[in-house]
Amino acid sequence: MKKVIIMGAAGRDFHNFNVHFKDKEEFYVVAFTATQIPDIEDRKYPSSLAGKLYPDGIPIYPEKELTSLIKKHGVDEVCFSYSDVPHEYVMHKASEVLAAGATFILLGPEETMLKSKLPVVSVCAIRTGCGKSQTSRKIALILKNKGKRVVVIRHPMPYGDLVKQKVQRFAHYEDLAKHECTIEEREEYEPHIANGIVVYAGVNYKAILEEAEKEADVILWDGGNNDFSFYKPDLDIVVVDPHRPGHELLYHPGETNFRKAHVLVINKIDTAAKENIDLILDNIKKVNPEAKIIRANSPIFVTDEKEIANKNVLVIEDGPTLTHGEMAYGAGVVAANKYGAKKIIDPRPFAVGSIKKTFEKFTHLDKVLPAMGYGEAQIAELTQTINNSDCDLVISGTPIDINRVIKTNKKILRVRYEIEEVGSPNLEEVLEDF
Repeated sequence: MKKVIIMGAAGRDFHNFNVHFKDKEEFYVVAFTATQIPDIEDRKYPSSLAGKLYPDGIPIYPEKELTSLIKKHGVDEVCFSYSDVPHEYVMHKASEVLAAGATFILLGPEETMLKSKLPVVSVCAIRTGCGKSQTSRKIALILKNKGKRVVVIRHPMPYGDLVKQKVQRFAHYEDLAKHECTIEEREEYEPHIANGIVVYAGVNYKAILEEAEKEADVILWDGGNNDFSFYKPDLDIVVVDPHRPGHELLYHPGETNFRKAHVLVINKIDTAAKENIDLILDNIKKVNPEAKIIRANSPIFVTDEKEIANKNVLVIEDGPTLTHGEMAYGAGVVAANKYGAKKIIDPRPFAVGSIKKTFEKFTHLDKVLPAMGYGEAQIAELTQTINNSDCDLVISGTPIDINRVIKTNKKILRVRYEIEEVGSPNLEEVLEDF
């Protein structure tokens, strides 16, 4: 029996356990370790999900305890199971594991992808914040307009009660409150709900697929971070970001997506330098020359944009895009500059609690407030940070109407953004062929 630790961030780690380790007597999973997401450690993967070999469940520890856990339990293998990290980071973790006496492993797509009885379109990316969500939204609407019953299955974000989150279905705004969704979850589910598209997510992706297949003609996998799909895709679409040229070959597992994609969408070309686009095109020729290439803009839309002119504004952007996505700005900053804001204020002096700690950890952030909201306490701290801010107006570049989640003493102006393909091929043509 091999003793195993699974390194994760409450997503890929649980899926890898379910499809590769669960109910197999040749493995014993000693623990999960957790990182990236606040407050997801110091709990258990419950016995009802872990199976008959784990009557007491599986403990989840902070990743900083990895070396001591390997030595304490005589661990044989450590399975790295999270995403959107530099290749160098992965090898540092591998070195830590090897030095502690265990073997370091990565599970690939063929070992972890489930097969659907329906056609599957997957939308993934080379980094978080490339524009997966807007691409998924457009694909879902194209399929819907062709008379297909499309169901979106979203990459997991189970940060609460894992038993309750085993299989989650979102068809109405009320379902977001019912499932006690974080801001990050709302950012992904709410736009699909607004378009009349049903979304599934949770922990057990075999059970999720079985439920989704009951009401779908086509399954649309809506990826998270830069992870590859949990389901075997019949059409594999991957989004690339020319604001981070070269990252398609520098991050795990984004490079895997880049190399295996059937279609590569180069998004945001309207705001990217030509040399950055050319670098991506060169890399496509080198590693995936058979892929179809779609070029796309990411235009922004603001209601009452005239209110921005000559105002001191606080800009809120999508949290994961700014944090482990390493972007310094997003659609909110673009809108502030485009519509003549007098000044984008520095939010750091006004930050409290975990929001202040976020700025201390991610030092590249100085003009934007990440929409961190992993639980009620953090949402309250985000709200207090906004209330403390010395600004005339708040511009929100998150994918949701953040007014649904927080109530502040400031007016919040919402920025929306959609994908707009340039020339041919476009998404409709690719889907028509499919």
